[in-house]
Amino acid sequence: MNPIFRNTLAVIAGLFVGSVVNMSIILMSGSIIPPPNGADVTTMEGLQKTMHLFEPKHFLFPFLAHAIGTFAGAATTAFIAINHKTKLALIIGAFFLLGGIVNVCTLPSPMWYTLVDLVFAYIPTSYLALRLFGKSK
Repeated sequence: MNPIFRNTLAVIAGLFVGSVVNMSIILMSGSIIPPPNGADVTTMEGLQKTMHLFEPKHFLFPFLAHAIGTFAGAATTAFIAINHKTKLALIIGAFFLLGGIVNVCTLPSPMWYTLVDLVFAYIPTSYLALRLFGKSK
C-alpha cells in the first residue's frame, strides 16, 4: 500500500477512534457520577449556565474522556502508520488539544481543571501511545 495513503488513513482512523472513545466516556459518565441537581447537561447552553454547580468530581470523566480518547486516537494512528509515526501521533494529540482549547473557551470551567486538562490530557497521552504502539515493524 502507498505510504502516503496509509499514513493519511492512519490519521483519519485515529481521529475517528479517538472521537468515538471520547464521546463514549462522556455519554456514560452521567450514569457513574450523576450531574449536580438542576444541571442541564443535554445542551451547550445548559452546561454554560450550570457549570458553577459542578464539583471537582464532575470533572473526572471529562478529563478521562479527553486523555483516553487522545491516547486511543494516537495509538491507532501510530499502529497503522507506515512511517512518520511520531509526527502523526503528535498531530492527533495537537488536534485533540485544539478541541480542548475550544472546549475550555466555550465552557466556563475552574482554572485548575483548565490547566490540568490542557497540560496533561492531550500531548502527554499521545506521546505515551506513541511510545507503547509506535514501534517500527
